Amino acid sequence: MDNKIWYLEEVNLFKIICPHYYADYKESHEFDSYSKKEFIYFTDEPSTKVYLIDKGKVKIAYYTEEGNEVVKAILSKGEIFGEKTILGETKHNEFAQSIEKNTSICSISVSELESLMLENRNLSLKLYKFIGLRMKRLERRLEILLFKDVRTRTIEFIQELKDEYGKELLNGEILIKHPYSQKEIATLIGTSRPSLNIILNNLKEEGYLSFNGKEIILKKFKSVR
Repeated sequence: MDNKIWYLEEVNLFKIICPHYYADYKESHEFDSYSKKEFIYFTDEPSTKVYLIDKGKVKIAYYTEEGNEVVKAILSKGEIFGEKTILGETKHNEFAQSIEKNTSICSISVSELESLMLENRNLSLKLYKFIGLRMKRLERRLEILLFKDVRTRTIEFIQELKDEYGKELLNGEILIKHPYSQKEIATLIGTSRPSLNIILNNLKEEGYLSFNGKEIILKKFKSVR
């Protein structure tokens, strides 16, 4: 249930936070455009803004001491990032990178956001609730990456997709229309695309689901192990 709330709150936050929805701020704001693989900010760069995705996708990740990349999230239209700046973070402990061409981002400074929060109590409550839910979600995903096998990670990620994007059909099956490619899902759960494809095909053969592109249909998924 938390994941569903987190997603809905995030979409609503974009509409509440984005300066383009406010007459006093709209004139001075423009969307920034990024090409594929272009960095929006780097690790250890000063943290002074919150970012809102108008179009495209953004990868949030960091590198371990061994040089391995760990992807924390892949975000798309309507989602926000860099929110820890509000909690007093002065430097980013991760990097943000566009992963689609023509990605469009609206950035808002902490001072502007604080002004909006003072004017709008509802925004403050939603924002702090969102930060708490996102931190809980990322902690859970890290735990899954560290302690569970690839099949279990795949199943639990599909459960997350169901909570966020699932819609029950008349026959009782669940249709999931999600924004991720197989390569992106594999990255998020820490495996290779071929390994993910094998697991998905196994689940399909076992009668738990079917999939095509960015659509998954869950059949008897509640009983999957």
